[in-house]
Amino acid sequence: MAQTFGELRQALHDLVERLDEIGRSLDLAGKKKQIAGMEQRMAAADFWDDQEGAQKVIAEVNRLKDVVERVEGLRSRVEDLEVLWELGHEEGDETVLGEIEAGITQVHSQLGQFELELMLSGPYDRNNAIVELHPGAGGTESQDWTAMLLRMYTRWAESRGYKVETLDYLPGEEAGVKSVTLLIKGHNAYGYLKAERGVHRLVRISPFDASGRRHTSFASVDVLPELDESVDVDIRPEDLKIDTYRSSGAGGQHVNTTDSAVRITHIPTGIVVTCQSERSQIKNRATAMKILAARLYERRRREQEEQIAALRGEQKEIAWGSQIRSYVFHPYSMVKDHRTGVETGNVQAVMDGDIDAFIDAWLRQRAAAQLDRDAEAKPAAQ
Repeated sequence: MAQTFGELRQALHDLVERLDEIGRSLDLAGKKKQIAGMEQRMAAADFWDDQEGAQKVIAEVNRLKDVVERVEGLRSRVEDLEVLWELGHEEGDETVLGEIEAGITQVHSQLGQFELELMLSGPYDRNNAIVELHPGAGGTESQDWTAMLLRMYTRWAESRGYKVETLDYLPGEEAGVKSVTLLIKGHNAYGYLKAERGVHRLVRISPFDASGRRHTSFASVDVLPELDESVDVDIRPEDLKIDTYRSSGAGGQHVNTTDSAVRITHIPTGIVVTCQSERSQIKNRATAMKILAARLYERRRREQEEQIAALRGEQKEIAWGSQIRSYVFHPYSMVKDHRTGVETGNVQAVMDGDIDAFIDAWLRQRAAAQLDRDAEAKPAAQ
């Protein structure tokens, strides 16, 4: 049943207030001045003398323009709906109510997505993501669960138009996956997928158990940002042990007859990374070094977080060892995120890549917690 003119009037008013609040928090006027200043620099004769610096300026201008244009585009859409409301209300034409309601729903959806993207303000949130999946104890059962998660994340990435590359793949002995490393390429890929870091639990009737008993399986998901060369991660050649071996992945494109696969061990930390996606040993080594840099960066970041938490006296949950989500196939159907409480009974949709509700809730929870910490810190700083 379509809403009334009065209800739609209030809904439009709420949207206007929400957009005004976003505009103030983003300081759109200030961003427009920044854009004008940068465009003036871009017009200077010596702008391209520093090519690297010029590219950074252009990227920043494009980023600022995107923010301004999206807010103004949403405002323009709401203004169009307000005009339609006025015309329909004056003429008593209720046939426009459905169109206005649909337009409001669309703006709400776009605004929610925009607000979510604004939360991705970490230093590497915009980067590509390196996703590593490993089965827990349980042999074939856990390896099959890892393959199911691999399919879930691949479907999620493809639905967003992201590109998925398999950097390393070790198949299970009977079924599933022993380990897999993906590179998911796309804007904000790391910002979104960092919400998936942790242990994922499956409860189901095992297809590998002839007695039809219920099994619980675990798989770990680690997510790292792909780092560019500007990030300083100190890796000394003498700290590395590099081995080469023959690729043995899933599918003919992964298997070749030369020792092109690369395994790098970082001796001080014991971190081991492998790559066998390319036929060239040189390319695999370069990719493996990128993964190692990301792993070392992530290790450093977690250590810093733990130190800050200790200073605050917090009981910090260890993300890698924590069970973040349960997927129950039997005796009922439910997927529940234990961090946010978000749950759904549509297990099949989740396994087909529909995980945005979980990511959204975690990012919003994290943003709210950061606001609380900032508010607590202000009195102490004054």
